[in-house]
Amino acid sequence: MSGEFPRAGFWRRFASLIYDSLVVISLSMLTAILYFAAIQSLIALGFIPQTEDPAALIQDSPLLYGMRSALFIGVNIVFFAYFWTKSGQTIGMRAWRLKVQTRDGNLITWPQAIIRSVAALLGLGNLVVLVDFKNKRALQDYISKTDVVALTKEENKRIYRSLD
Repeated sequence: MSGEFPRAGFWRRFASLIYDSLVVISLSMLTAILYFAAIQSLIALGFIPQTEDPAALIQDSPLLYGMRSALFIGVNIVFFAYFWTKSGQTIGMRAWRLKVQTRDGNLITWPQAIIRSVAALLGLGNLVVLVDFKNKRALQDYISKTDVVALTKEENKRIYRSLD
């Protein structure tokens, strides 16, 4: 099944990444709001000392700042891993008819998805596609042993309908 669809080139991957970035930014904003609300609650309950500027407290505390950073990274990894393991497509990939899969055409596993997310280096791993003319594979494809393929309209619709 791997050879059934051609591997995706750089520009389709890039366009998909732009779409997904908008979703990830929204999720990050929601995460920040919830994290800030949790810190405010801990201050109100007396677990954290009272302060005039909770944002400065988070920024100045290595523990709170590190927790916030880890939370952002975790939310982003879970976003991509969930969609990749469920259907092989994120929202942006669905719009651009792309699918991530194992080299034999199956859905990727959670460990592969996590490795792929980390190896993508905020999308910079896709730059490898620009120089890998023959294989059209990104850094994260090589490291996680996956492929990103360009689907036909019919196959894209079939995958979307199968999610119901």
